[in-house]
Amino acid sequence: MKYGSHLSQQKTEFPDAWQAHFVDYDSLKRFLKTQMVDTSVHLATAFPRSHTFAWNADPSSDQFADLLGARLARVSSLTPEFVRMLDAEVTKFNAYFVQVKDATKAKIGRALDPEHMPEVAELEAALGDLLLLERFVFLNFTAVAKALKKHDKWSGLHIREPYLMRASGLPFVVSTSLLKLKPELLARLTAVLGGKHGVEANEIAPANRPAGEGIEPTRGALPNDLTRAGPSANLGPLVELMHETQTVMVSLRGPHGTDIIGGVLSCLSKHQCQIVDFSLSRLHHDVTFGVLVHLHDRDVDLFSDLAKTAQRWDGTLSFDVQDARLKASKLASAAQYALSEAPYAQRAKYMATVVNERGLSPEFLSQWLNWLLARKISVEQMRRLDGHASLMCVEFRLSVPDELTPDELRAELIAISAAHQTDVALQPDNVFRRQKRLVVFDMDSTLIQQEVIDEIARATGIERQVAAITERAMQGELDFKESLAARVALLEGTPVEALEDVKRQLLFTEGAHYLCRALKSAGFKLAVISGGFLPLAKHVKAELGLDYAFANQLQVTADGRRLTGRTFGPVVDAARKAELLEVIAQAEGIAIDQVVAVGDGANDLLMLGKASLGIAFNAKPRVQEQARARINQKSLANILYLMGYSESEAAELQLLG
Repeated sequence: MKYGSHLSQQKTEFPDAWQAHFVDYDSLKRFLKTQMVDTSVHLATAFPRSHTFAWNADPSSDQFADLLGARLARVSSLTPEFVRMLDAEVTKFNAYFVQVKDATKAKIGRALDPEHMPEVAELEAALGDLLLLERFVFLNFTAVAKALKKHDKWSGLHIREPYLMRASGLPFVVSTSLLKLKPELLARLTAVLGGKHGVEANEIAPANRPAGEGIEPTRGALPNDLTRAGPSANLGPLVELMHETQTVMVSLRGPHGTDIIGGVLSCLSKHQCQIVDFSLSRLHHDVTFGVLVHLHDRDVDLFSDLAKTAQRWDGTLSFDVQDARLKASKLASAAQYALSEAPYAQRAKYMATVVNERGLSPEFLSQWLNWLLARKISVEQMRRLDGHASLMCVEFRLSVPDELTPDELRAELIAISAAHQTDVALQPDNVFRRQKRLVVFDMDSTLIQQEVIDEIARATGIERQVAAITERAMQGELDFKESLAARVALLEGTPVEALEDVKRQLLFTEGAHYLCRALKSAGFKLAVISGGFLPLAKHVKAELGLDYAFANQLQVTADGRRLTGRTFGPVVDAARKAELLEVIAQAEGIAIDQVVAVGDGANDLLMLGKASLGIAFNAKPRVQEQARARINQKSLANILYLMGYSESEAAELQLLG
């Protein structure tokens, strides 16, 4: 509902005598809409997005100066005319406010006279008049503020805050005496109702207390007795009016961060607003502090105080006033008041981590944002995670339409990622995202850069035979168990010492030590589950400080000096890897929702699928297509970004390790 329609609807609830004294919001808007067409001097927003301002080498035919001059001339003529119209409207409703205020104050004064014993009906009438006057002021003030906002939009000038500051000395703004009388009136009504229900009035409100003094209940709150069924049918509507609030969105931007925050909060404290939510963003010295509040009393002096605060701290103030009745049609629940969330229903929350060690290019970021727009995905928050000279990693909190499935989104993101060599990891933004407790790694080409069977083959001179078996496995002629058995058979007679030589040749993947130190310091349990061989997995476990190591066990001769060419025990294939992940989680009392798995090969897919976050690290194409997340960067340390850790947090964890 537009505010003009809302105001017209609200006016019907006022007596006929009040009607002519409301601000004529429709006339003000009509003037702006008909007269201030093509007048905005804010040229960047006054023309269609496709418009370009081109340089003309011939000054005599360049119309830019003429265009600007014509607009300035119209604004310089029309804005003073609009201000005079607005002044007349403000003067009109302010004069009526003074007239009604005096009568209302006299009625309340009689009801609060300690020598007078009012009836419930008299107190209700006084309270009703007071609430009606408050609504009158707030509806008109909101009309003025919204008319000024429209003027600023259509003219390109910014006169709203100075105008409201100018009006801050008028009686409808500074008349706080009525606000002070409201608690007294409520207390007296409570006392009278209490007396009718067997409670002595002087137990609640001393009869000899002068009007306007005494203990003041919380503004906007009702005494308990007024929330019960009273003896009068008029009480229900009054209670409803007392509970009515105004929702105000305030934003102040400027170079004095803490001073701006403190200034806004000081104003809100002075006027006893209820803070519903807040948001803070900083770009070097510039800070924007936004706050959503409920204003229980229609205390419009808040806005003049905010304008003065903005002036004091060189800030830019913006605010939007929304009557609770108008807001109710747009807000289904209190949860939708969150400033950090996109104001849409039926949305899922996701966290997207975007990372490229070489830097996030403007071309990628542009395509990424265009994709979000095309899919009607809203960005709610952005947080930089890296600390490099150029931007490398950003975390986006996203609001995603429910009809979009994660698998559908990931398939599209693979194409975007591949085109820019930039990884985008998409995860549900739930309580478990930053509450992981177990990370399980593959070993070959994950924690280490090599494949251990190839290193053993190289050390024993059987590279060509092993490579042939590997090729047959890749062609689908052999499954994992068959290829493992065939390759291990080639190792028959190999001295056990060859494994020690291979250990010395192992190259750990960049970032492996850094990642594992950080995770251990953060309290994680870590495991390596490999389709390779246990002696080498144990070596990796010791080097990285892992908690568990599982791999295939090589059988040795009775004298323990040579390999027999066979394994013993369960073969660690894809199914066994997923099973071991679950076994470790159960042994540690960790939910699957708190498990991360990292791998690169097809035999890691079941393990990656079992974990709540499965990361394909520099993986084969098939694995990348099926895994929930991908990292195609050199360093394993990038996994920390996907788990929500910033670079500074990861560095702090290194110091604890």
